[in-house]
Amino acid sequence: MAQQHLDPTDPLAGPAPSGDTLAGYLRAQATEFLRALRLHRETGSGANGAEGSVEAARALRRSARRISASLHTFQSLLDTDWCEGMRPELAWVSGTLAMEHAYTARLERLLSALHRLSGSTALPAQVDAEVAPAAGSRAAGAAPVPTRAAPRDAGLRNPPASAQERGNLTVGAAKAGALLDRQLTLARTRAHSTALQALGSSRFHAIADKVAVLASEVPLTPAAATADLRPLATAAKDRLADAVTALPLVTAGNPYNAAALIHGLSPDTVPHPQDAPWHQVRLLLRLHRYAREAVSGPKANAVVDLRLLSAGQALNRHRDASEAAAAAAQAARTPRIAPATAYALGVLHADQRHEVEAARFAFQQAWQKEAVSTR
Repeated sequence: MAQQHLDPTDPLAGPAPSGDTLAGYLRAQATEFLRALRLHRETGSGANGAEGSVEAARALRRSARRISASLHTFQSLLDTDWCEGMRPELAWVSGTLAMEHAYTARLERLLSALHRLSGSTALPAQVDAEVAPAAGSRAAGAAPVPTRAAPRDAGLRNPPASAQERGNLTVGAAKAGALLDRQLTLARTRAHSTALQALGSSRFHAIADKVAVLASEVPLTPAAATADLRPLATAAKDRLADAVTALPLVTAGNPYNAAALIHGLSPDTVPHPQDAPWHQVRLLLRLHRYAREAVSGPKANAVVDLRLLSAGQALNRHRDASEAAAAAAQAARTPRIAPATAYALGVLHADQRHEVEAARFAFQQAWQKEAVSTR
């Protein structure tokens, strides 16, 4: 299929890259990890987090992902026991450090969407809202603000159009924004504390020690000296192409996928079943990019990254919208919230599921355009 020919040119032409090339790449990423760790310690890690500390954590995640991905793709050329011990630890570091940023971005995304949907002059979280009954008990004597909200599922099927619906959404958006701000800010604070504890733990220090050794000594197998890295990188590309082939790109070719939206409005609390294959493609695309980096070097990959950038950005937006929709749905399950709050959260959930479909459409357009350029 055309999608399998991902690259219009072959930047891997020339002498076959061997284990020495892989060793150089891993040493460079290990050095980046240690540099980012030193920067993080120098900039401090207060409750608000200095800009330098945030950038250092981001650099730590980047290098940890690249090392882990290389261990996955080129494991046959590396010591097996060492790879199996390092990969889950690096994934733990990357995942733990990513959570605080994820909650921050999710809250900003949801509040901006509420602001856009309600047409209010201020972000919903900036407006005083009644959220005490959502977290407390009726015994306190608090009662929800009376509203004339539409049924909870009305906003899920159709965006609010009438003046009354718009008014209900404006009132509910303020309360929904306050509820989301409370929930996600608490989650972000916990994620920040978890990251600080992780960076100070003996588990992390053990990983850092192993990365420090990796910066000077890469555990290659004897066969790696004469092995060609390109077949393993090609296998990563083929796994990506197969995963994309399995996606419903024909359906994603429509800018509005009503069938998927209906499934997305299910009250089921499990992750959306249609999202998982797209999340997998996103991970495989990352593995493909990192494999090319390891094989062809950063200069050659400057062009590759530009060609894959739009597809990767679409998949990142897909993940962000999917997780934001799940957060809105989770907030809507908070006990004893006012009907207008539930209504606004339902509209917000539907809006983010629309964003999921838009991201799938954008990926389909980017991927097909990329495929055409390879013919």
